[in-house]
Amino acid sequence: MVAALLTAVVVILCLAAVYGLSAARVVKQYERGVVFRFGRLREAERLPGFTTVIPGVDKLRKVNLQIVTMPVPAQEGITRDNVTVRVDAVVYFKVVNAADAVIAVEDYQFAVSQMAQTSLRSIIGKSDLDDLLSNREKLNQGLELMIDSPAIGWGVQIDRVEIKDVSLPETMKRSMARQAEAARERRARVINADAELQASKKLAQAAEVMSEHPAALQLRLLQTVAEVASEKNSTLVLPFPVELLRFLERAQRYPQMPGAEREGGAVMAEDGTADTSAAKTSGPVADAVEAAVPGLSAEEIEAAKLDLSNIGIPLPGLEALERSRPADPGPAAEDELPVPEDDPPVPDDDPSVPDDGSPGQRPGGPDTEPGPGK
Repeated sequence: MVAALLTAVVVILCLAAVYGLSAARVVKQYERGVVFRFGRLREAERLPGFTTVIPGVDKLRKVNLQIVTMPVPAQEGITRDNVTVRVDAVVYFKVVNAADAVIAVEDYQFAVSQMAQTSLRSIIGKSDLDDLLSNREKLNQGLELMIDSPAIGWGVQIDRVEIKDVSLPETMKRSMARQAEAARERRARVINADAELQASKKLAQAAEVMSEHPAALQLRLLQTVAEVASEKNSTLVLPFPVELLRFLERAQRYPQMPGAEREGGAVMAEDGTADTSAAKTSGPVADAVEAAVPGLSAEEIEAAKLDLSNIGIPLPGLEALERSRPADPGPAAEDELPVPEDDPPVPDDDPSVPDDGSPGQRPGGPDTEPGPGK
């Protein structure tokens, strides 16, 4: 009798243990429990911790409240400016109402995924290519609103939506690359032109200073020669002052002054006297040197002429002198003789002309009587 009683007690304890194990549930901190009793939703949600249900009567469903990161598959569409693009995105959402997430929708994650894909396609069709590439913040906000509107009834809150990548066709990439290259080249040319303008202004100021101080130009020339000579090269640099080019150019503009002739190295004035004082330093080259650099002495002018002849520079003054000479008469001109006049004019006091105005006869003319010896 006692053995049968002990056996019954052991069986009851085992049944109680099995019942307790089957009724015990543990809800984690990031979860909420939704209980269905005979298929009917219990109003109160089960909070995190230990809880129990009636085995065979209640059914507990746990819902995760953590933020879910869901990638949206790449969607291909045509933008408003008729460009084919392929865009993919990512959606961050979480469950805020466990009961609605279980009752209102069969699978809230699949529903959010499909809604994100359709919303992304709609955003692509309403936007331009430039907006997809540069104005993504505005597109992200619009996409978030489009997904969040139906998700609120599912007990889901859209936390954030981001467009990850925009894939363009290869032809469009090349076109955009050419456009960007042209824009960069335009900016580079504008910058170069601006630099040239600023440099020209500075050079003009430097030229004004050098014109007031001629020695500065010589110093700048020597500095340039020193810079070129410092490098290892085989280039022969011959300094050539710009003033020489200037007076050569002026010699072509201003020909030799009339009123003076050159004879034997002396200047013949209009009165026929020879000005030997200016013979040494006169001439087209000397006049060009004097016109270009006024105030030079005779020795300086001769030195300038010597320098020009040594370096093999043509002397435009001599060429101008050659052009000013009259051309030599040809053989045809030598053969031509002057044509004599018919009758030279007779002076008024000629005795052979009578006072009555009748034509007179010269002595020894045809009307003259022959002499006795004839």
